[in-house]
Amino acid sequence: MYLYLGQHTVLRKQDVIGVFDMDNCTSSRISRDFLSKAEKRGQVVDVSGALPKSFALWAPPRRRGRREREEEDRTAVYLTQPAPSTLLRRWESGVADL
Repeated sequence: MYLYLGQHTVLRKQDVIGVFDMDNCTSSRISRDFLSKAEKRGQVVDVSGALPKSFALWAPPRRRGRREREEEDRTAVYLTQPAPSTLLRRWESGVADL
């Protein structure tokens, strides 16, 4: 199944680690540091088209023989316009909403 994030972006649900509220997460220093480091590494993908309300942490399936650092570099943070509650409804419905 897939999760539609907006702006013609779809992720496989099994590769999504979590969906987080931007307002709640950016109040934490640890979350801000994480997002800042991801942006410096080029791992942030902005599919919001405006001010993001949530973000999805995505990691592809692990491959045998890859070092941990290489795996970390393959993760991505998707900034999205829909609220986390909207993404949760899409997740539970199993419909991509394309």
